[in-house]
Amino acid sequence: MAKYANPPQAPPLFTGTKDSIVSDAKALCDNTRSLLDKLVAEVKPAEDLEAASFETVMRPQTEDENASSLSARILGFYQYVSGDSALRDASTEAEKIMDEFGIECSMREDVFQLVDAVYKSSGLAASMDKDKERLIDEALAKSAGLDNVESARLLEKERKSYIKNGLGLPVGEQRDRFKEIKKRLSQIQIAFQKNLNEENGGIWFTKEELDGVPEDVLVNLEKGKDENEGKLRLSFKYPDLLPTLKFAKNPETRKKLFIDNENKCNENVPLFREAILLRDEAARLLGYPDHASFRIEDKMAKTPKTVLDFLGDLKTRLAPGGAKEIEHLLALKKKDHESRGVPFDGNYYLWDHRFYDRLMVEQEYSIDENAIAEYFPLKSTVGGMLRIFEELFGLVFVELSPEDRQRISPTGKAEDISWHEDVIIFSVWDDAAEGDEFVGYLYLDLHPRPGKYGHAANFNLQPGFLQANGSRRYPATALVCNFSKPTPKKPSLLKHDEVVTLFHELGHGIHDLVGRTQYARFHGTSTVRDFVEAPSQMLENWCWTPGPLKGLSSHYETGKQIPDDLIEKLVATKHVNDALFNLRQLHFGLFDMTVHTPKTHADLEKLDVSALYNELRAEIAKLKGPEAQGQPETWGNGQATFGHLIGGYDAGYYGYLSSQVYSTDMFYSNFKKNPMDKVQGRRYRHTVLERGGAQDEMLTLEQFLGRKPSSDAFYQELGVENSS
Repeated sequence: MAKYANPPQAPPLFTGTKDSIVSDAKALCDNTRSLLDKLVAEVKPAEDLEAASFETVMRPQTEDENASSLSARILGFYQYVSGDSALRDASTEAEKIMDEFGIECSMREDVFQLVDAVYKSSGLAASMDKDKERLIDEALAKSAGLDNVESARLLEKERKSYIKNGLGLPVGEQRDRFKEIKKRLSQIQIAFQKNLNEENGGIWFTKEELDGVPEDVLVNLEKGKDENEGKLRLSFKYPDLLPTLKFAKNPETRKKLFIDNENKCNENVPLFREAILLRDEAARLLGYPDHASFRIEDKMAKTPKTVLDFLGDLKTRLAPGGAKEIEHLLALKKKDHESRGVPFDGNYYLWDHRFYDRLMVEQEYSIDENAIAEYFPLKSTVGGMLRIFEELFGLVFVELSPEDRQRISPTGKAEDISWHEDVIIFSVWDDAAEGDEFVGYLYLDLHPRPGKYGHAANFNLQPGFLQANGSRRYPATALVCNFSKPTPKKPSLLKHDEVVTLFHELGHGIHDLVGRTQYARFHGTSTVRDFVEAPSQMLENWCWTPGPLKGLSSHYETGKQIPDDLIEKLVATKHVNDALFNLRQLHFGLFDMTVHTPKTHADLEKLDVSALYNELRAEIAKLKGPEAQGQPETWGNGQATFGHLIGGYDAGYYGYLSSQVYSTDMFYSNFKKNPMDKVQGRRYRHTVLERGGAQDEMLTLEQFLGRKPSSDAFYQELGVENSS
């Protein structure tokens, strides 16, 4: 491994202070503002028609954007991971400063005039007039006098972004109002996510109330004192929440936990309502009928009708299966209640589902998920996943040693180069067949702690791009997850669904690492939202395929791999209660579309958002809430915990389902017969993952598939008939 010992690029540093984070953000904004002022002063297309070209107008801006991205993303990252609340606050402030500056830039009429002049002098404008659905290909880019598809795509998207940011509006009251809305939406997004990150609620339960919850969970819980003597504090973080909903025998414990979790961030309720109202107002100012129309026109779906037709058709096809699954689970609940002498009222509740879904798998498939978890200790499972990526994509992962992780601070003190001691860092390389070149850095931050982002996600820390001198800048990417911590007796053990989650997020990380784009803005996972999940969703299939799954396993005590008969039983559960799982996703997707497609703004103003969230869930997912026990329908505010709809998936959550059409098509057509096919793996890496958002995603798909995508495999996998 000696040849992989000296990366040509140092890893990023996380040495920000509460003062430097804010001042660095301001400096980035000042530098860009100066550049734009200079361009406007020097480039005069009105005086010289050829003065405004891609090289004179766009190139300086892309080089500035590339350079700024190296620190801008890290400045905003501290708020998700830092253990220091002062750093988190500074990071939040820095993001607010950068977002507001971004809005200022996006509404500069003088810069837009330069970009528009470049666009009009190219052939892109003429081709768009002829065919609004056309894909930018190499021939079109060359005919427009641009060096490649990526530059043509950048020019077109840049021009359109100015128009969609209000520069198509008349100067004055309307444009000022639009800018005001954009700034307020940025503030809402930051405050909403901060509330979720900083949320630190919990419930005190007696040990009797937590009967059935695994000891591995209980041992890490806070022990009560004074009035809570003898009790344990259960937080709403995933390592506490999910096992308790799955294993707590007392339905009242599960009910209280479920309801309180839905209400853990009620300060976000007015923020969510304000956000959907402002989005709708902004879209109507620009001439769109609603926010969904504004958002979706640049995605693969193009129109809200396409989305609603897809979701509606899927709902119709899944509903009978969902009803059968509930009938089966309800019978299981009745039998369980009778055996334990617990009253049974004939209803199947939201807080019942994880418990009886797990019990059904245990009883009918002889699967004990805690026993299976013993074969998936976190550290060795990560190693197994990286080996799959090494074999499939031609990568090499080298963990940084303690010495490599040290730097000497300005005060002469040795300190770790990451943001927390728990973080694992890898340098990533191409293998010999791929040329032994450096690829980038991968960070894994896998356990919960106070103030940390509460879900599982991939964060790009620094994008890759082509530098002005022609050399490549390499990316750095981070997985931020919340798997259980080791106990004195056991390492962190992953349930199978957590194995799937980890592999999914690593898929995003690999997408980020192997990107080979010219511009930072198109790097890696910077694709349209209704495609970005497809590569990671496709990789989930490896966690349901016997060979790769066996290779991931290593019993934490014996080191033995998971037995074949246990794998066979586990794989047989892949589609257990699948209709209910997908109906839950449909609830999220249809709620998202409903709040973003009101007929009139007045209709939206009258909407009871919490009631809609709960009513849609009852209608679509068919799981009952406290309203079935006589409680008000506004018992919960689930939308206030729904960070996706504030953080970029607004009018886009459907992408989790629609991108499954693409991911299943790619897997069935290229990997189902042999998931470890190196030829297909490398072709997939170079054809799909490397491209990022540098070309139209539909073109990328068609180039990989050799045809237009089909939904046949998607419906086949779901076990329902394809209507198309």
